[in-house]
Amino acid sequence: MHSIRVEHPMSQRESLIQKFREKKARVAILGMGYVGLPLAVVFAEAGFHVSGIDPDVRKIDSLVKGISYIPDISTERLAPLVKSGHLKATTDFSVLKEMDAVSICVPTPLRKTGDPDMSFILAATEQLAKTMHKGVVVVLESTTYPGTTREVLLPMLGEANGLTVGEDWFLAFSPERVDPGREDFTTLNTPKVVGGITEACGEVTAAWYGAAIQHIHTVSSAEAAEMAKLLENTFRMVNIGMVNELAIMCKRMGVDVWEVIDAAATKPFGFMKFTPGPGLGGHCIPIDPLYLSWKMKAYQYTARFIELASEINTNMPRYVVTRILEALNERGQVLKGAHCLVLGVAYKPDIDDIRESPGLDVIGLLQKKGATVEFHDPYIPTLKTHEGTEMRSVPDLMAAVRAADVVVAVTNHKVYDYKAILNAAKFIFDSRNALGELGKNNSKVERL
Repeated sequence: MHSIRVEHPMSQRESLIQKFREKKARVAILGMGYVGLPLAVVFAEAGFHVSGIDPDVRKIDSLVKGISYIPDISTERLAPLVKSGHLKATTDFSVLKEMDAVSICVPTPLRKTGDPDMSFILAATEQLAKTMHKGVVVVLESTTYPGTTREVLLPMLGEANGLTVGEDWFLAFSPERVDPGREDFTTLNTPKVVGGITEACGEVTAAWYGAAIQHIHTVSSAEAAEMAKLLENTFRMVNIGMVNELAIMCKRMGVDVWEVIDAAATKPFGFMKFTPGPGLGGHCIPIDPLYLSWKMKAYQYTARFIELASEINTNMPRYVVTRILEALNERGQVLKGAHCLVLGVAYKPDIDDIRESPGLDVIGLLQKKGATVEFHDPYIPTLKTHEGTEMRSVPDLMAAVRAADVVVAVTNHKVYDYKAILNAAKFIFDSRNALGELGKNNSKVERL
């Protein structure tokens, strides 16, 4: 008597994992910015068919032509993926109903009141909720407070549609770790942390991301992954706040803070080098720790380290302007009516990103003191001040340096010829130690 073999249908989990192994899964990335576009490219290069979705028509038009608008992704790298059909771009969210995997990579800024602006996450989730179906994995990459994935996305996507998470569909958080301008660690080789709502969610997400990204680190929950991201950026924020305060203390004691930091950095263990500056910028470090601070208020807890570091870092542009005022005074000049040239306004060297840049604060504070302010940045042709005024980068750098009463080095771009700038300038306030040894013990230079 022969036994009858019964074929059991594959579960949604097994079916998805097989699709990822065979590169047959259809992938969508919501948000084609600094995080979403590199992620889409990595998945497309791994052999997946990827749909990039963004409501910004200009971005989509550029992507359809195979033209990149992000320095980290060259047009030469993007164009073949578009031409082969592995990467498509659209403003049409209805394509989500055909997808097996969706990653949400939208901005999460803070409101002026200090609480999280969830509008971009909510808008993306609402669009996704309209097309929810069985057999899809959704991953949130946007940095946010611990609990967002479970408390916000889970009810909107699964529960509202009668779908059981971990069985019918899968949900996880995997924090983005993009550092614009960096070439040694990219989306491809930076370890990816994954935390699922259920164990099955984590397994499916790890199978998806592991099919394109080199290193996957799975944690026990979405909350652990959300908190890991905030720890990474809080670590940097607090340490930068500490060296910024050290710079203020060293100035009062007549000690060279840059010499102190270089000396401490010779220790081969137990010390990590951080440097002071005119304030914090970027899409993560000035903002993300405050998500945690805000969340902890619901637990009647004050995140003292975070709030103190934020206070110190937020006041650095004002400290820089005060130091400029004092330095000009020592030279027999006043800041009111002085001609100031701000050198570099990007939030970090060698990129075209001005998000949360302290350069904008420095410009605004100098203007409020009555100074005439210009700026030069090889990567930023125009900018809008906090007051909404448009400024253009000066066309002739060296002419502007010669004309300025003070050149304020805010962003230490490598392309600048600092020796030539020093020779041409009347006075330089160097908030980044951009001049290095050239500026040390030089009567024309005041260092932070």
